[in-house]
Amino acid sequence: MYLVTDRHQTGSRDLLAVVGEALQAGVRAVQLREKDLATRDMYDLAGKLLAMTREAGAALLINDRVDVAMALAADGVHLTRRSLPPGEARRLLGPEKLVGISCHSLAEVREAEDGGVDFVVLGPIFETPSKARFGPPLTTAILRQARATTSLPILAIGGINSMRIPEVMAAGADGVSAISAVMAAADPTTATQELLSAVSRARGA
Repeated sequence: MYLVTDRHQTGSRDLLAVVGEALQAGVRAVQLREKDLATRDMYDLAGKLLAMTREAGAALLINDRVDVAMALAADGVHLTRRSLPPGEARRLLGPEKLVGISCHSLAEVREAEDGGVDFVVLGPIFETPSKARFGPPLTTAILRQARATTSLPILAIGGINSMRIPEVMAAGADGVSAISAVMAAADPTTATQELLSAVSRARGA
């Protein structure tokens, strides 16, 4: 499970506290995605979060900001369609770092395959307010087609909850990416545990 941050969904709770609960519950990959922060604020927040993820044995990827990832020696970056090209991000970061990318269509998945990324996050699979600007949900039908298109690991995003995880995993997802299911949860620890358990059961099945 790949946790994506959004401090605007935490209900005034401290973002680091929410992520801390998720890490304690077993999350091992976090994307810092706070697009409206100024560079210095992003750097400071990323530094604090990196210390937490390192202590938990988890990876931290920085959304879009290759410069911040390089400055802090984070574990990688997560690219958008407006970011640096994957090949350029890879050249700057080196072969050891992770490079993920968001995809919203089959064409973008095929492009990612050629770009040399480590994984793709595909969505929105289901309807969700945070991904509404990317158009109608892709549905698991597109997820199945994407699975047939690429050998890259695919993480499904958009409206993901524990009840939907078996469906997306059966359609070919290697895992899931969650935002509001943890960020907005009344109990982030329990929410994270339920998601991770659902992934584990689906993988076993």
